[in-house]
Amino acid sequence: MTNPFDDQDGTFLVLVNDEGQYSVWPSFAAVPGGWNVALGESSRETALAHVEEHWTDMRPRSLREPAAGLGV
Repeated sequence: MTNPFDDQDGTFLVLVNDEGQYSVWPSFAAVPGGWNVALGESSRETALAHVEEHWTDMRPRSLREPAAGLGV
């Protein structure tokens, strides 16, 4: 059985949580609590490109914002 997260032919959502962290999620699966859809149903390639473009700082928002005040 193929892992649905690795299915090259599957359709995916891009999710984002309150900390600004992203996830590529199989479109058939329910969106977990605390996550919102940032990009609707799309190919895996498109979903990964969206994450690459928008998630430029891997740190959670709660760590990024205080650091920004310190000039980091």
